[in-house]
Amino acid sequence: MYEQIREDILFIIFYAAVTTLSIMASCYLLLRRGNAFAPDITPPVRLRRWTAAFLAVSGLSHVWYMPILFLTSSEAVRLCDLIGGLLDCITFLPLAIAVLLAMLQDRRRPLWPIAVAMAPIAVGEAYYIFCPNDTLLPMLFGYFLLMCISLIIYMVHALRQYGRWLRDNYADLEHKEVWQSFVVLAIILLMFVCYAFTGKGPAYRYAMQATTAVLVCYLVWRVETLSDLNILHTQSAPSAETPNAEAETADIVAETTDNGTEVAVANSLPSVRDNIGPLLQQHCIDTQLYLQHDLTIIQLAKAVGTNRYYLSQYFSNQGITYNAYINDLRINHFIGLYHEAVASHRPFTTKQLVHDSGYRSYSTFTLAFKQRMGKNVTTWMADDSAEQT
Repeated sequence: MYEQIREDILFIIFYAAVTTLSIMASCYLLLRRGNAFAPDITPPVRLRRWTAAFLAVSGLSHVWYMPILFLTSSEAVRLCDLIGGLLDCITFLPLAIAVLLAMLQDRRRPLWPIAVAMAPIAVGEAYYIFCPNDTLLPMLFGYFLLMCISLIIYMVHALRQYGRWLRDNYADLEHKEVWQSFVVLAIILLMFVCYAFTGKGPAYRYAMQATTAVLVCYLVWRVETLSDLNILHTQSAPSAETPNAEAETADIVAETTDNGTEVAVANSLPSVRDNIGPLLQQHCIDTQLYLQHDLTIIQLAKAVGTNRYYLSQYFSNQGITYNAYINDLRINHFIGLYHEAVASHRPFTTKQLVHDSGYRSYSTFTLAFKQRMGKNVTTWMADDSAEQT
């Protein structure tokens, strides 16, 4: 196989180009402070750094396999291939998992379990380099397969947890959801694994280099278009799993010490908690606060005079999420604007009404509208016009 690669000049050029692309993308994420792809978005610094490290290792991975192109001894080629596989195990795969975990911003998940999980494979491969034993390979493959299955199960659980956290804390989910990215990255990484165990022939080699180039570009785009939620979620609140009413009250006082009136409201937190419904009507619905883009539950809680935990508990008791509550208000606002425009025979566009109803993304609105009304907005408007006539 390697003799064919040495003779394929076009592949060697392609291989070098992909290596250069990975290194350049890593340097871009590390050194550039601004955002060239989405200037209005500030991406998470942690994700940016982990992705830069992953892309750097992706480029270096190409480098440490390059000696194979010049070695003529089959034993030397085998040794270089095994060492490259070992380096991939201790760098490429752990960093790929770290990037996936860094996309989840509901909490900072520990990364040491990755090292613990990868250690048996790394030790096994190192042992195989010095003491070749073919009975060891099926054991390593079985362990690797079990690890992948465990990782998939964990990531599905973590994604569901992250999705619930988003809907409990944010009104706008644009540039925040990541499950699509996980599906794409999982498919790409699966292709790498399949190639490592079964890839043969020039078609596989070219396909994997093309996949690597796509992965590099996709990761840069994903980092640049994912909002840093720590900027919006600037105020801390005790975990909903271990609520502490005294701590919550202290947080509210600390957050509002510059305004004596607000402190007085915070100190009467139990009475506020018992009247959240009327206070939402007064401070959110009547003032149309729900039209504010990127309105977080903490901002709404401050406007109401309570805290995030009690407000989240209120929505939970109502059987809805914070995101669903805000979406209902915005969709009702859209329906009102639509009826006003039709009644006054005023020209309008649906996208303009959607924007005036608090949505930045038309696709987000259409999804929320269909979930709420049971039909898409075009069908609903047609049916509404028919009913009016």
